[in-house]
Amino acid sequence: MESIGVALMYPFSSYLEEELDKLFKLFKCWKSPNQKEFLKENSNSIRALAGNATVSAEVETINILLKLKIVSNRGVGMDKVDLVKCKEKGIRVTNTPDVLTDDVADLAIGLIIGMLRKICESDRYVNGLWVKGDYKLTTKFSGKSVGILGLGRIGFPIAKRADAFACPISYYSRSERPNTNYKYYPSVLELAKNCQIIVIACPLTKETYHIVNREVIEAVVPKGIIVNIGCGPHIDEPELVSTLIEGQLGGAGLDVFENEPHGIRVSRDHGVESP
Repeated sequence: MESIGVALMYPFSSYLEEELDKLFKLFKCWKSPNQKEFLKENSNSIRALAGNATVSAEVETINILLKLKIVSNRGVGMDKVDLVKCKEKGIRVTNTPDVLTDDVADLAIGLIIGMLRKICESDRYVNGLWVKGDYKLTTKFSGKSVGILGLGRIGFPIAKRADAFACPISYYSRSERPNTNYKYYPSVLELAKNCQIIVIACPLTKETYHIVNREVIEAVVPKGIIVNIGCGPHIDEPELVSTLIEGQLGGAGLDVFENEPHGIRVSRDHGVESP
């Protein structure tokens, strides 16, 4: 019996590749200089596709792989999967919700503390600049007002962790959530105006693309910070950089970027940190 062909759209760990290779015929697409042509050449053999948050089953890929039956996305984000096209063609789609929920929520808190305490910047300072004098004071996380953009699967655990730091919690979602005492704001702008820390944890849709624009960024309490553990395109990055350089925003902790794997290049004094 012929092995099922699986298109790997990005490098897996060597262990996972070895395990998959025992069961399927693997097509390592990222190794080809022309992925489109590579997929066309092997389209008759490929029945499954394995992707992630940065590369998966977009409409052009689906149109090439006429025998595609399933898309397996390693991650929660589905913005690189054309769900409408998959439904139209009867292609099953899977992802991995909840696997990293606690890890991402932990990271959000880590980015907040890292920015407020300027941990990365301070580390660079003591490794070469310490002799020039005392380092500037930083500020605590405890008691800061936290606004969560998207109080869902990951937003709730972030709120729970921030609660432990005695932080007043507010949020914005498409609708007000029942069974919570957190304050709801009917717009992102209102949320930003009333919080010192904004955490982006919502899905990426047409409505949330660049939802954090210049107006929202400028509305954040002076010297406040923005943390993004959602998707890069949630933030208008050029405007974010401008407000940082102008000193209107205290800092930005970014786990994601709009054009990954490339990050944002800003001088260390302007408060952009990424893990």
